[in-house]
Amino acid sequence: MSKYSILWEYVQRDGRESVLLTFEEIQNIAGIPMDHSFLKYKKELLEYGYQVGKISMKEETVIFQRTN
Repeated sequence: MSKYSILWEYVQRDGRESVLLTFEEIQNIAGIPMDHSFLKYKKELLEYGYQVGKISMKEETVIFQRTN
């Protein structure tokens, strides 16, 4: 089980085409602070039908997009 599995499941359950979450929301959902390892783990999200679209360091947001 990945340390971000709870987050991936949350995004999948949301079901929208595009899901925007703040770094703080990600921390609250996953139960861990978002760190640089997120970039390594993000490829796991493909198994849930989504991909990481854009990470904004300035806005502290991440966009998750459904794959087709």
